[in-house]
Amino acid sequence: MLLDRVSRDDLPESLVDVYDLAAQRTGSTDFIEAGAKAPELLDWYFNSFYAGIFYGGRNAVRTSEIIRLRLANTHGCAFCNKWDTIDARAAGLTEEEIAGLVGWPEAVPAHLVSEGERAALRYADQHCLQNMYGTLDEQLAADLKAHFDAGQIFELGIICAVLTGMAKFIFVNDLVEKMDHCPVRPRVQAVGATA
Repeated sequence: MLLDRVSRDDLPESLVDVYDLAAQRTGSTDFIEAGAKAPELLDWYFNSFYAGIFYGGRNAVRTSEIIRLRLANTHGCAFCNKWDTIDARAAGLTEEEIAGLVGWPEAVPAHLVSEGERAALRYADQHCLQNMYGTLDEQLAADLKAHFDAGQIFELGIICAVLTGMAKFIFVNDLVEKMDHCPVRPRVQAVGATA
């Protein structure tokens, strides 16, 4: 990893618990160690974004967890999948529901998600890294409006944007383990060139 790190012994007191949680859940602490160089940004991420919007916002936590797990799977973040699966279980998702979120919305068995959750998944898919043509078209807007108010839809979009942007950031900076299908690879690796 090219970014400087802060060892656990030198972390601010406020980051020790999240460091230990990352180690326990994922076996990796690179994100916390690098982020400790700018602790106010980790504070924003964990407290303003996650505590304030993701868990304390307008939408049901289950809906936010479904979107987060879907994006983590689609983006190919092994770290995120390990962490997010634990939180999805805590939010009440079953193992069948968690496993069912891997396919595109049409592939997710109907009995696993509500119509509103299916619309939210389709909205998340418009924001994913791999979808360069993502758009909120009339049909998707109508489907979202049938289940969410305007503030909730805007918040869902912000959640998708932050999660997708953070995925790109952690991949570019090699702060997490990538799954084989992760689309963010060094150019040499992506085109199959050899050194």
